[in-house]
Amino acid sequence: MDTEGLVLSVKVHSAKVMDYEGIKMLLHRAQERFPRLSHLWLDAGYRGEDKGADWVRKTLGWSVDLVERPRRPAPEEVLMAWAREWANEGAKLDWEKFMPPRGFQVLPRRWVVERTIAWIDQNRRMSKDYERLPESAEAFIYVAMSRLMLRRVARS
Repeated sequence: MDTEGLVLSVKVHSAKVMDYEGIKMLLHRAQERFPRLSHLWLDAGYRGEDKGADWVRKTLGWSVDLVERPRRPAPEEVLMAWAREWANEGAKLDWEKFMPPRGFQVLPRRWVVERTIAWIDQNRRMSKDYERLPESAEAFIYVAMSRLMLRRVARS
């Protein structure tokens, strides 16, 4: 999908295909179909040697940003104990700064994907996976996105 969340290309496959292998099928002919495409945002499932992000960099020469959740810090009790130890050594720290943020966190660019899935799910046929063939599911995703884009053009 593009930066606005509109689907450019779809590849539906069975659940036994890992994401980092599926991206190779999706982007197989992407350079010739989308010559201006040069950057991807991927989630942490594409991390690793010769996996999604590394494969895209080496094979296609595109830049890749991995969008990952922040690492979980040490438990609060441990952080407070560290702050007390540092205070005993004369270092004045505000231990609240080291605490993880509470509640929901918006990850960069991840919301675009989630919003697009919500747009597609507004079509009753796409709310569940009713299709037997991957090609049928792909076709209905294209139909749902075409419907969305046509409605936007009609409004303007």
